[in-house]
Amino acid sequence: MNGIIRLCCFFAALSVTLSSIAEELPVESFSQLPSYSQPALSPTGNKIAYLRNYQSPEISVLTSVDLTTGKKQLIVKSDNEKVRTNWFEWANDNTLIVSLRFASQRGTTSTMETRLIAIDVDGETPVQRQLLKPRTSRMGSNDRISQFQDNVISFLPDDPEHILLSADLDVASLPDVYKLNIYSGARSRLVRGKMKVRDWMVDRQGKVRLGKALSYKDGEASTRVKIGDDDTWHEIFEYNAFTDPEITPLGFAKDPNILYYSKYKGDKKALYKIDLVSRESTLVFEDPDYDVNGSLVYSKKTNDAVGIRHANSKFGRIYWDKPTEDFQIALSKALPDEDVYLTDFSRDENVYLIFTENDFSPGMYFLGNRKLKSLTPILEQYPKLVPEVLTEHELVTYTSRDGTKIEGYLTLPLGTEGPVPAIIHPHGGPGARDYSGFDYWTSFFANRGYAVFRPNFRGSKGYGYEFAQSQMQGWGLTMQDDLTDAANWLVEQNIAAKDKMCIVGASYGGYAAAMAAVKTPDLFKCAVSFAGVTDLRQLVIKSRRYLNSKFVKQQIGDDFDDLRARSPAYNADKVKIPMLFIHGEDDRIVSVSQSRVMVEELQDLDKEVEYIELENGDHYLSIQRNRHATFKAMDAFLKKHLN
Repeated sequence: MNGIIRLCCFFAALSVTLSSIAEELPVESFSQLPSYSQPALSPTGNKIAYLRNYQSPEISVLTSVDLTTGKKQLIVKSDNEKVRTNWFEWANDNTLIVSLRFASQRGTTSTMETRLIAIDVDGETPVQRQLLKPRTSRMGSNDRISQFQDNVISFLPDDPEHILLSADLDVASLPDVYKLNIYSGARSRLVRGKMKVRDWMVDRQGKVRLGKALSYKDGEASTRVKIGDDDTWHEIFEYNAFTDPEITPLGFAKDPNILYYSKYKGDKKALYKIDLVSRESTLVFEDPDYDVNGSLVYSKKTNDAVGIRHANSKFGRIYWDKPTEDFQIALSKALPDEDVYLTDFSRDENVYLIFTENDFSPGMYFLGNRKLKSLTPILEQYPKLVPEVLTEHELVTYTSRDGTKIEGYLTLPLGTEGPVPAIIHPHGGPGARDYSGFDYWTSFFANRGYAVFRPNFRGSKGYGYEFAQSQMQGWGLTMQDDLTDAANWLVEQNIAAKDKMCIVGASYGGYAAAMAAVKTPDLFKCAVSFAGVTDLRQLVIKSRRYLNSKFVKQQIGDDFDDLRARSPAYNADKVKIPMLFIHGEDDRIVSVSQSRVMVEELQDLDKEVEYIELENGDHYLSIQRNRHATFKAMDAFLKKHLN
């Protein structure tokens, strides 16, 4: 079994009496931030770092633990009000590289920014230092202040004192590549920004070999590579980002002349590899039913690509490396009732981390050791939730009004039969999708006695090019009709009570919820929009401040009359149902003004509307008190209108 013998029996501790199965759990059981997240092993596997969220006080703490001595260090503390830990990675066994993100302003433009710090954890107390400090001279700063300073393109595993960083310190949005000493902060430029390259990529040996170019004006995109020792940049792929299916380089093999990339094979995205010398491409993997759009999986031991992440597969990954696949199979046999995902390895791959979950089991991290033949649960994300009080999701298919087959995940509350109150819960994006596995929103609603349906409506990713393209200037049209058809299907299937349906969504899902109240005012009993868009015209106008403005127009449209017709805020007079809007005041993804404008319209029309604005709130409910407040408000609102 590849070193898996001893498994601590933590499942025996999960006990819930039958009488409590259908009972409501406290709101906080679902709305708490995950107790632990993002664990990462140091190169030797002797240390682990993770993000720990505490309930009292409500803080997030980046923590490191020496697995050999048990020494624990609290590295970065944050209340998530202003500065938040974005990500972290071990540069070597003693130093962590940490990305911090925060909301900011550049003139009148709201921005989200990142900074990079290094933290030594080998002493009695952690030692912090900022990386990428602006260089100054007697004339002042010589560097522009880059908005995003955390784009590490290589951690250089054979050079523990340096990383490679891409940053636009000279010309905005035209990044250079620097070799940065994580102790002294000294840096040297390896590649100067050029050729409209927005992203650089290194090979497995740490050499800058590829640039992804994009013109913000006309959408022309290309991929340029260096081949062998030739310093010439050769163009290997080109397409127009406005009009053509994308071609996406994913990463190099250990052989620096082999590049993996994805492109569409017919209507579905597939994985290819190209020999850069011969320019011959080979199909590596395709799925006839779904796009292959995940990232590559690399072995830290062999330094080669061993597979690709693919949600619609048995293990969530497709492996072409047999030892890795065999190890995955052995792990799944050791935990037969869970979905098992390999998440991290030590460099020799003797020590490893796995993440387990399923529809009704919140996430758990295990620490494994192949030499010791052990597998031990170490970090539980939602300790107040246990499988006995949760329910599984069923993948179902319904037919839209034009005959298109639409997939979605249906979750039924425990112990119910026949028509029940139901929630249509559209995902954000809209270029995203819903999956199987634990979802804290869905589990919360189901625990309250509601059937929950999450359709992957047109515009969702993963179902082919034409399906995804439905979102282009399609907000409020066919995408919205798919949600209407989903609600009607629930009624036809005797799942939902016709007069007890609500639509609840966040981000794009919030737009869909508000639009449903306008377009189908008699279909739902109520609507909830968290951080949703309501004014497409304003969205397009404000995009002019950003480099991607033409892409926004391409996606949303630029005919102001049409945008008004597809904007809930301009059609508030059509609303007949109670609505709840919740928005973070510091949201940098969807401006809080998007909720304010429709709430004001509804109030002026004496419509039934509730509005909660979350202090310092962002787009992701990162602050614990805001997450609690949001779920409590939804709970009260839904009980009022669906029960």
